Parts: sequence; C-alpha cells; structure tokens
Amino acid sequence: MTHPTRTQVVIVGAGPAGLFLAHLLHRQGIESVILDTRSREDIEQTIRAGVLEQWTADLMRDLGLGGRMDREAHFHSGISLQHGRERCHLDLEELTGGKRVTVYPQHEVLRDLIAGHLDHGGRILFGVQDVDLSRVTADRPQVSFRQSADAAPETLVGDFVAGCDGSQGHSRQHIEGRTEYHKLYPFGWLGILVEAPRSYHELVYARHERGFALLSTRSDTVQRMYIQCGVGEDLAAYPDERIWQELRERLATDSWQLREGRIFQKGVVGLRSFVSDRMQRGPLFIAGDAAHIVPPTGAKGLNLAVADAVYLFRGLEQHYAGQGRARLDAYTDTCLRRVWRAERFSWYMTTLLHVNPEENAFEQRIHMADLEYVTSSRAAATALAENYVGLPLDG
Repeated sequence: MTHPTRTQVVIVGAGPAGLFLAHLLHRQGIESVILDTRSREDIEQTIRAGVLEQWTADLMRDLGLGGRMDREAHFHSGISLQHGRERCHLDLEELTGGKRVTVYPQHEVLRDLIAGHLDHGGRILFGVQDVDLSRVTADRPQVSFRQSADAAPETLVGDFVAGCDGSQGHSRQHIEGRTEYHKLYPFGWLGILVEAPRSYHELVYARHERGFALLSTRSDTVQRMYIQCGVGEDLAAYPDERIWQELRERLATDSWQLREGRIFQKGVVGLRSFVSDRMQRGPLFIAGDAAHIVPPTGAKGLNLAVADAVYLFRGLEQHYAGQGRARLDAYTDTCLRRVWRAERFSWYMTTLLHVNPEENAFEQRIHMADLEYVTSSRAAATALAENYVGLPLDG
C-alpha cells in the first residue's frame, strides 16, 4: 500500500451532494478529494431530469457555474395541474413573491460542477475500485481504494468523510443505530425522451382515470414525458403507438393538441420514499440519496441533496474557523427538518395525482376533491407553490 494521502474532507461520490460540497469547501479554502467508482463519462451521460428550486439555481450562479444554465435551461414561472379535461395554471411567481423553477437536467448540472471544480484545481478521482470505508468512523478516518484493478491500494486520511455515494452506496451502512423509514408505491413511471417541439409553455401534471401523466421539456427540440404504469412493467408491452395513445388520452383538453415525434429513449422507474433518521456518526456524515429518497413527483431529490451539502459545509466552515462543532453536531436534525417537509410534499403530490389500485372509491374521490380545492383556493395554491419553488434553508 502506498503512503497515505492527507486531506481535510474525503468525499465519496461525485453526485450533486458531493460536488456542491466540494465547490463550497474549495471556495472557503478547505481541502477535499472526491472519489467515485464511475467514470466521468458515465456520470455525465446518465440522463436524469432536473427541476432546480429558486435557491439552487441562485447557488449555481453564486458559485460561478450558472452561465450555461442561464443560456440553455427553461425557466418556469408556473405549472399546470390537470384533472379530467380541465387544466389550471398556478402562477408560482405571483404566489411566492417572484420565485420560479429552472428545468435543467441533473446530468447537465453535474457536467458544470465537474468542469468547474477541475478547472479550479479540485481533485476528483474517477473510476476507482475496492473503496473501503471500514475505518471512516475512527479517530483518524481513512478511506482506501485502488485507482484501477491492477493498481496498488491507496489511502486517503481526512478529518471528516462525507458519504455522498447514493442509495446503493456503502456509507450509510456505517451509521449505526439508525432507523430507516420506507414506503413503496404500487405504481411506477414510464418515461420517454422525444424529438419534438414543445407542446406547452410549462410543466403539466395530469391526473386521469387511466393514471398520471407529466408533460415536461428538455430543450426546444427534445421533450420529456411520463405516464403512470405498473410496478416493474415490461417495456415490450409499451410500443410507441401505445405510449402516444396514453399520453393523448391523459393530457387531452378541448383546445390543445400534443406534439409528437421520434421516441429515442424509454425506461421504467419505481417510486419510493426513504429516510434514515441518522445522518452522522463521529467524523462520518451522509448526504443526498445515501440518506433519503423521494418520489420524483415533487421535484425535490436533487434540491434536497444540495441542501444537505450546504448544511454540512456550514458545519465544516464553523469547525475550521475555530468556532466549535455546534452546526456539525446539529447536522442530522437540521437536515431532517427539511427532508421530512420535502417527503410530505412529494407524498402529497404523488397521492394527489396518481390512481392507486390499492385505494377504494372513497379515497379516490377525496383526491379529486383535493385537486378541485387546490385549483380554486388561493391559500391552497400558495401552499403548493411555496413548497414547489423551494422553502427557505434553515440554519
């Protein structure tokens, strides 16, 4: 094994949480090294949708990373909720005092973060293997790894370790005494990418008797759309024409027509909620999907990961400034206040807009009444809008 390399913060995972944390630390003069088992190409080419809350987009700009986002993203001052053939516009900007959301795919965010960090001398080791976190909770936390299959083992020694390695990573397993909360939804999403012009000027969330549908955008020429489907649905059961038929029916109104094109990507994802009630143990802190998952209906996943990174940075900044550990010690509690609010909102949007085969007719009618209420009451619409554009950061 080679001689250990010293840094201040070891970050495991080059996703949103890890990369934002590294940028914030670097700006403050705090050293970090990021490890990721994936290649840079894999990270940047894994296509994932992204809706940035107002404060997240503002943070991108504050870090000097907002140039391409401001040129290429789509900025939405409202969304539409649809039930039956009725489509209701919610003016997010007016309801929240000027806030809006930014539709900018997550992989594009990661491209900007990676390029910016490397350009400023940050260290990211891609494609590492045999990452060993067994000593991350020691007084002198260490992470060992190999840079390739035939390379000698290396060790990073830090003051702290940030586990930002996603829901399938290993860092959470080292948080002893945690309780995990899970919910699996009895339906999934079939998502497509389409070569077509935009069909509508903003996102449309539709509840239909055949199931949920979402009309979103990727660019002026590429659109992203989703339909509710069964859990583990076989893509072979959804040829292109069936998908278009479902979208036409679920998104139909009396004065609008869906613009269709060539489907060049399709896939099925399950919907689940998950929270770990502990996000730290000694010098180890977990963030992002390693600590919590939300269904995509509320557009909260990426934003929650970034919030974790901000809270952890604030604690590390306080520590290295010689001002104590109060924020680090409060990290879990601070994060979970925001996490549970986002979980509640994501659950609410999911149950509101999907047809759940496990619910009875009474429960279905309750959801319809709720939709009618939120689209006719300014107070209800304001509550939804405030959650959608992003609640203020605590702490």
